[in-house]
Amino acid sequence: MSIYTYWIIGVFFISAVCGFIFIPIILNFCKAKQLYDLPNARKIHHNAVPRLGGISFMPSMFIAFAIALSAINITDKLITINIWSLYFLISILLIYVMGIIDDVLGLSPVIKFAVQIVAACFLPLSGLYINNLYGFMGINEIPFIVGFPLTVLVIVFIDNAINLIDGIDGLAASLSIIALGGFLYMFYTQAVWSYAILIAGLIGVLVAFLYFNLFGDAKKNRKIFMGDSGSLTLGFILGFLCVKYSMDNPAVITEHKFDFFMAFTLLIVPMFDVVRVFMIRLYHGTSPFKADKRHIHHKFIRAGFTQHQALAWIIVLAVAYITANHFMLESMSNTATFIVDVAVYIALNLALNGVIKRKEASHVSSF
Repeated sequence: MSIYTYWIIGVFFISAVCGFIFIPIILNFCKAKQLYDLPNARKIHHNAVPRLGGISFMPSMFIAFAIALSAINITDKLITINIWSLYFLISILLIYVMGIIDDVLGLSPVIKFAVQIVAACFLPLSGLYINNLYGFMGINEIPFIVGFPLTVLVIVFIDNAINLIDGIDGLAASLSIIALGGFLYMFYTQAVWSYAILIAGLIGVLVAFLYFNLFGDAKKNRKIFMGDSGSLTLGFILGFLCVKYSMDNPAVITEHKFDFFMAFTLLIVPMFDVVRVFMIRLYHGTSPFKADKRHIHHKFIRAGFTQHQALAWIIVLAVAYITANHFMLESMSNTATFIVDVAVYIALNLALNGVIKRKEASHVSSF
């Protein structure tokens, strides 16, 4: 293995250790300040749970990243300090701070949406934007005037998709780990070591978070949610990685035959879910931004699954999509693969609807 492989592994463990150190500190702080996510009719949990777990993400990731960069010989292929890096740092800090403020004080959806748009605009302004769809829907090269708003739309869309699917224990973190693992592999195979190392750091702290989120005892003050500071930060980073990997820039990414579509496949479950939920809300005449219990994890629970069972099935679905698309793209266009993906998702939801109707009918008849 190369020296970078060892540091990718090392950064993962350093960040995980940071997470196990920071999260108990955050839990004690939340308890002292009474900063809890309280249960209500829309939420699934039944106990008051601290919601600032996402605060640990950025420090853990960057501490591990900084240690790695200071301990290895930096080459041109490892990291390039350019305007992309600077603008990304500014934009992600803006999202991170906004998330913390929202978790502590609360912000209106309009303000959060506006900050997301401003943060996303930094990337195309730095020259990083979607400039090619590689034949998807018959579209190839895209001019900047189209790529700019498309990039902002994609990043804000992915950011909110991760935020909105954060509805049961472990779901947003698990889907993010799957996506980050895919990006880690793709950047690793392209020898873009700086991104591979940074991603490994984020995966490490997410593993620590999952331990407290899935297995922590709320009564002992050892359970925590990531909050908007976590889900919005994760979503923005994942959106950035999608754009970074998708941009046609041979100096950085040399092969896009399958990888462009695969980059978005890594996030296909949360993206499909938010589109379906928004369409249903519009169909019923409600605001697409009004919170409800129509997400895919809610459907699994209504179908009779526990939270952990719903989590497991959604993880299986995400992995199945990634695996299937990888093989389909060897013989099918990305457009045809997308159509198959949509058809499968519709079929899955129709099947879940059938199970829910039978379960609810059986429940009514029992009375």
